[in-house]
Amino acid sequence: MLASHAERERAVDVLRAGYGEGRLQHAEFERRVARAYEARTVGELALLVADLPQGPMPVNSPPVGPVPHTFLPAPAPTNAKAVGSLVCGVLTFFTAGLTGLPAVILGHTARSEMQRTGERGDGMAVTGLALGWLSVAGWALMITILIAAAVAGA
Repeated sequence: MLASHAERERAVDVLRAGYGEGRLQHAEFERRVARAYEARTVGELALLVADLPQGPMPVNSPPVGPVPHTFLPAPAPTNAKAVGSLVCGVLTFFTAGLTGLPAVILGHTARSEMQRTGERGDGMAVTGLALGWLSVAGWALMITILIAAAVAGA
């Protein structure tokens, strides 16, 4: 398998740790770092660090053992437009459906932003969208019935 830049950097980090611990002499360290940056495959990188305690570790491996919350990555923030979509969707029950259109607009905008930025809140945006579209459909049905009644009464 071809090596990525991140895998090369991980191998160099292991080499730096080994050099810092006194496990490698400077000349050996320099030679291995040069070979790590020239490596084309993951196997070549594994050979460079196989005799060091850290060994080759995949970049995306889950942490071993419990990790304190201080060192965990911060969770992605919740998209504010998704929250707004949900609020407008719920408010359609109390505003006779007048907040349905803003719920739909905010929901679609929030979903496109979340795909781009990686923010959370997709469930809120989808719920706001569903409630908003139900409200819009209800208003369209109501207007259609009123028009049909007006035409039939005329």
